[in-house]
Amino acid sequence: MSLARLSFLRKLLTGARLRFFRGVMKMDIHPTVEMSLSAKPDMTFPKGVHIGEYTYVAFNARILTHDRTRGMYMHTHVGRNCFIGGESLILPGLTIGDNCVIGAGSVVTKDVPPRSIVAGNPAKVIRSDIDVGHYGRFIDADETERRIRETDPSAADLPNRMAR
Repeated sequence: MSLARLSFLRKLLTGARLRFFRGVMKMDIHPTVEMSLSAKPDMTFPKGVHIGEYTYVAFNARILTHDRTRGMYMHTHVGRNCFIGGESLILPGLTIGDNCVIGAGSVVTKDVPPRSIVAGNPAKVIRSDIDVGHYGRFIDADETERRIRETDPSAADLPNRMAR
């Protein structure tokens, strides 16, 4: 099976999954959000999940809205143009500001100010006043990819976002 067919199948599955989250579970997830098949928004209090437009939630990232030990059910907000890195955990009741990048494996225990990069356990701001576009992608990312493709022959087979 070709990669193009697998890509189509993945898009179909992720689309159906997001429709389920929005329609059946009543999560507040903007239609432009992209989410890995293994991302895990909280199903215990699904109405507490809020994800803004053009945000990407990577593999095994978890967005929590409850804490059973304390009997808490809270709204968790992720802003626009964010990237939530793989294996990260966002605790219940937090707000991730617009245009943020959450590093892979981070445990977010406090609100994240807009235009910030946070990473670590617990996550800490490692850079502020960043500029990102849709899905938390850095503005110069396309140019960086182009340069890599021109200088490294083995990079020709990498996924090419610019060819879309």
